[in-house]
Amino acid sequence: MAETDTLRMVVGVPREERAGETRVALTPTALPQLTRAGVDVVVESGAGDDAGYPDAAFTARGARIGTRDDAFAADIVAMVNVFGGDAGSADLARVHEGQVIMGMVAPFARPELVAAVAATGAVLYALELVPRTSRAQSMDVLSSQAAVAGYKAVLLAANELPKIFPLLTTAAGTIVPAKIFVVGAGVAGLAAIATARRLGGLVEAYDVRPAAREEVESLGARFVELPLETGQAEGSGGYAKELSEESIRKQRELMAKTVAASDVVITTAQVQGSTAPVIITTEMIEGMAPGSVVIDLAAEQGGNCEPTRAGETVDVAGVNVIGTVNLPGSIPVHASQLYGKNVANFLGLLVVEGAVDIDVDDDVIQQSLVARGGEVVQPRVREALGLAPLPTPEPPASEPEAATDDDHAAEEVAP
Repeated sequence: MAETDTLRMVVGVPREERAGETRVALTPTALPQLTRAGVDVVVESGAGDDAGYPDAAFTARGARIGTRDDAFAADIVAMVNVFGGDAGSADLARVHEGQVIMGMVAPFARPELVAAVAATGAVLYALELVPRTSRAQSMDVLSSQAAVAGYKAVLLAANELPKIFPLLTTAAGTIVPAKIFVVGAGVAGLAAIATARRLGGLVEAYDVRPAAREEVESLGARFVELPLETGQAEGSGGYAKELSEESIRKQRELMAKTVAASDVVITTAQVQGSTAPVIITTEMIEGMAPGSVVIDLAAEQGGNCEPTRAGETVDVAGVNVIGTVNLPGSIPVHASQLYGKNVANFLGLLVVEGAVDIDVDDDVIQQSLVARGGEVVQPRVREALGLAPLPTPEPPASEPEAATDDDHAAEEVAP
């Protein structure tokens, strides 16, 4: 029994390999929760330095500091960007069969990375696929990082804009407040609205989902009415659905006047598993006053603005169009803290009685699973790779004896 007690699950946290990534997958604040769950943590030396968490901060909370090999020898490896998004990463050689890898994968944009991990025999969880349900909010990495990005987008715009945001009445005259237009009222958009309002800006916002109006107005912004027939604009899991080309064209036409009257436009519209919709055209931006600023939070997915280039600032008739890349990484202390809490909560479901249970009956775990047993198991990723659908498992044979009340209760909650 004593020997069993010493066999604890180990989570490894390697230093991120994506260029410019400053975040770390777990922070010292998340470690006590894992310790109570019977999980030990080994952190690659220096993994948290760029995020403001030195090795000593981890050891003070019970983690062990080791080499990169030590981190990848763990039962579970947690990353922010799995293998830096590179299907040819040298770290894949460190992965062993049956090991659990988790982090942000972008599985629909990088199916080849999923295939590369699957080839190692490891189990891969894409944390972006955590369903957007009330129960899963504490594990939703997209939402936690989007909230940070929305906040920072406003600060970036305020820094670039040659005006101040708030109304200012002085002996020298009155300065009118800056006008900020936020496109997309998801988590990032709402964070941007709230931040712009705190800075004193006059904020307007638009979203294709009618339900977003109440959230926008609750933050003190005006909801822009565009009379569009968008149908059911929200898909499963709380993600926006892709609009038709005709709906997007009409959306642009109706939005042009609002864009032209804005000092700052912040776009946040993304569709899971698809290229970001182009909502703001070059012509619309040309209608803005010189010195205005456009912040495109969807730049890494292709951009919501026609002239956007990821990681660059493009001058369009005197308007700066900024294609932001990894804004959460520019505030790594709190972005990492939120991400690490998401990971710790996810592990709380995955690790059952001190062992990983990849067959655990939980929709959060199952919907996040993209590879296991040498196979890519996520249907859309298989399709992207040109793989045939996996056979549907047959239901277990029923027992001949009569079902009890307990049996019926179990059937009602079975997936």
